[in-house]
Amino acid sequence: MEVLYNSTRSAGAPVKASVAILKGLSDDGGLFVPDHIPALDKSLEQLSKMTYQEVAYEVMKLFLTDFTEEELKNCINKAYDEKFDTDVIAPLVEAKGAYYLELFHGATIAFKDMALSILPHLLITSAKKNQIQNEIVILTATSGDTGKAALAGFAEVEGTRIIVFYPKNGVSPIQEKQMVTQKGDNTFVVGIHGNFDDAQTGVKKIFSDKELAKEMAAKGFQFSSANSINIGRLVPQIVYYVYSYVQLLAEGKIGDGEAINVVVPTGNFGNILAAFYAKNMGLPIAKLICASNDNKVLYDFFSTGTYDRNREFMLTTSPSMDILISSNLERLIYRIAGNDAEKNAALMAALNGTGKYEITEDMKKELQDFYGNYASEAETAETIKDLYEDCGYVIDTHTAVAASVYDKYVKETGDKTKTVIASTASPYKFTRSVMEAIDSKYASMGDFELVDELCKLANVAVPNAIEEIRSAQVRHNNICEVDEMQQVVRNFLNI
Repeated sequence: MEVLYNSTRSAGAPVKASVAILKGLSDDGGLFVPDHIPALDKSLEQLSKMTYQEVAYEVMKLFLTDFTEEELKNCINKAYDEKFDTDVIAPLVEAKGAYYLELFHGATIAFKDMALSILPHLLITSAKKNQIQNEIVILTATSGDTGKAALAGFAEVEGTRIIVFYPKNGVSPIQEKQMVTQKGDNTFVVGIHGNFDDAQTGVKKIFSDKELAKEMAAKGFQFSSANSINIGRLVPQIVYYVYSYVQLLAEGKIGDGEAINVVVPTGNFGNILAAFYAKNMGLPIAKLICASNDNKVLYDFFSTGTYDRNREFMLTTSPSMDILISSNLERLIYRIAGNDAEKNAALMAALNGTGKYEITEDMKKELQDFYGNYASEAETAETIKDLYEDCGYVIDTHTAVAASVYDKYVKETGDKTKTVIASTASPYKFTRSVMEAIDSKYASMGDFELVDELCKLANVAVPNAIEEIRSAQVRHNNICEVDEMQQVVRNFLNI
């Protein structure tokens, strides 16, 4: 059955998957959502005998219904290849009673690779399907990981350019070095004086500027997005939740149909939304545990039903989650509002105006699948140290937020359901925070000295993504104010 895509903010004509991927954001500023969540059409037993690439096809074919089998398999095979340092693509590691789903084995050692390895291929295929002649300009805001993963995915891809904005003082030193050393004549990286929410809001503003869109079209350009607002990012993320479940099934860790819980460190809400979609496809997930850091806007939302971004913005050791406007939550709000675009648009207008909105009691009842909590900076560091000392397994700060919240959930509920924790980044990406959490003696060491110490400690080889930036030349020295972002885009495109 064909899946079409509607905007979360107006009841206009639905579009095919390829059009939604190309546009990124709907013309009315809404996000594209599937008109229904398709059910898995292969049994869990059948899926458990498949490779990651095969599972990817079985999941993605159900959402991207205007792609032919050949087109979709071509995109999948180009994405999930030797760029990943493990054949299984997303391995599960058992540690201290939970299963860590390692989503960081791609080119930039963060979970964003799982979707951003395939998005360029989906986008180029979509352009061909829709006879698009324009050069596609990928415009993206990043809190650290999306930027490098998108740059790596789109670098030197014919018919595309990519512009990434990031908060100048809001990412880890390794994250920044990864971005500013990016090669490729079609890549452009800009630090802004502001936080991630400022960058994301600025990008959305540029997207919705009709005058700029006209000028770009006249010059042969059109925008698309690599952020998780693009449905082409979200659909590939559903795959690894299905794959994690059937891996457990294949290994005899769970029975066929046995429910699991899933814990996700959450900032922009795309990763946990993908797990929610997987559950709605028929994957036996009981609780979706949403883990926040000190920027606990989502924890407060799940606790009270009020989303309020009017609070101090905290810079933490888990910077990819330093977000107060969780864009993908809008997709969930639209759904629990009964797919009512008008009701959702009113709530988003309130968020844009007063910085807050409140959902109804009926909508709150639709959130029973979710549990929210948060981990403080001290709890995050303590979790890294404890897990290392208990079993020698080293996790990054974002995964530690998830592990800490999982511990709180078990203590609070006594629920011993088998649990998958999304491990969203390699500890090598946040070496300083990780090593200082394990022992304060590491505080005096340089960033790359710490990399070598972590290698000894964790007994895990230094990833290529880190080795290649040790002495890499800085290629992007661009910095701007938030209100200069559009002009920076114009200058790069010579408009």
